[in-house]
Amino acid sequence: MDAGSGGEAPSPSSSSSSNPEAPRSALTMTKGLSIFQDILRRADKNDDGKLSFDEFKAYFADGILHREELHELFHTIDAHNTDNLDTEELFEYFSQYLGEYENVLSALEDLNASILKAMDTTKKTYQEASKLEQFVTRFLLKETLNQLQSLHNSLECAMETTEEQTRQEKQRPAKPEVLKIQQPGKRLSRRLQRNNSFSPNSPLLNQGWLEEDNQWITQIDRLQKLIDRLEQKHIMIVQRQMSVIAEELEKFRFALKQYVDIASSQDGCLHISIQKLSSGSHFVVYEFWDDNAWNRHLQTNYSKTFQRSNVDCLETPEHITTMLVPASWWVLNNN
Repeated sequence: MDAGSGGEAPSPSSSSSSNPEAPRSALTMTKGLSIFQDILRRADKNDDGKLSFDEFKAYFADGILHREELHELFHTIDAHNTDNLDTEELFEYFSQYLGEYENVLSALEDLNASILKAMDTTKKTYQEASKLEQFVTRFLLKETLNQLQSLHNSLECAMETTEEQTRQEKQRPAKPEVLKIQQPGKRLSRRLQRNNSFSPNSPLLNQGWLEEDNQWITQIDRLQKLIDRLEQKHIMIVQRQMSVIAEELEKFRFALKQYVDIASSQDGCLHISIQKLSSGSHFVVYEFWDDNAWNRHLQTNYSKTFQRSNVDCLETPEHITTMLVPASWWVLNNN
C-alpha cells in the first residue's frame, strides 16, 4: 500500500529520532503524546481506553481511503497485535511522519493552555470589571476568535486542495463520451406532427403566424426540458437525530449553528430546519439536498468538522435516515 493509504512505517533511518542533529526533546514528545491522548479520548466512544477498528474507522475515515485501506492502516499501527490501538501506538506511528507538524502540535498545545487560562480568568473577573474593562475583554475575545478562524480557513483550504488532488489521482481515465439522442415527449411529438402537416408554401403560414407560433414553441420547449430534468433528478431528504450531553449543550449549539450557516449557503442545499424536542437536549435536523450535492456535501471539511465535534457532544452516535423523492415532488409542494 502506498503512503496515501497508510503504507508501511518508514525505516528507522528516515525517522527524526535517528537524526543526531535533530533529537526529539522529552518536552516535545510529552506534548505530542498528550495530543494523541486527546485524540484517543474523543474517538474512544465506549471509554475503555483503547480503539477498536470500528472506533478507529469512525474517527479517521476521510472519505478517500476505502474500508480495506483503513483496515490495513489499523493493523499497521497496531504494533502489539491486540486488535486495539492505545495512545502510545498512535503516537509511535504518526510521530514518524510529523515533520513541521511536530512544531505545530507543540504550539497548539501551548495555545490551548493559554486560551483556557485566559477564559478561566475572564469567567472569574468579568462580572465585577468596569464597563471599559468588559469592553476590552470582549474585544480581545473577538479578535482571538478572528485569528483562530483565519487559521481555520487556511487549514480548511489546504485540506480541500490535498483531498481534491488525491481524488484526481485515483480517478480512472475518462471513457469516451457517448452522445444520446433524446426522444421528444408525447406532447412535443404531437406538436411536431401538427407543424409538419403544413407545407412551407401553405397560405396559412403567413409571417405573423410563424413568429407567434415560434414564440410558443420556444416556451413549450423550455417547459418540456424542465419537466424532463425534474423527472430524472431526485431530492435527498435527510433526518438527523442527536441526543446531546447536558454539559456540552452550548458547545453543540455553537457547532450546529456554524454547520447550518455554511451548509445552507452551498449550491444544491434546498432547505435546512432544526427541531428541538421538549427534553431540551434532543435535536432533530432536517436537510433537503439535490441528490448529487448531498454526496459532495458529505466529503466537505465543514461537514467532517461537525461530525467530529459531535464525538465529544453526543450521548450516543447520531441516527441518520435518508429518503429519495422526485425533484418534481419538491417543486410542486413548494410552489
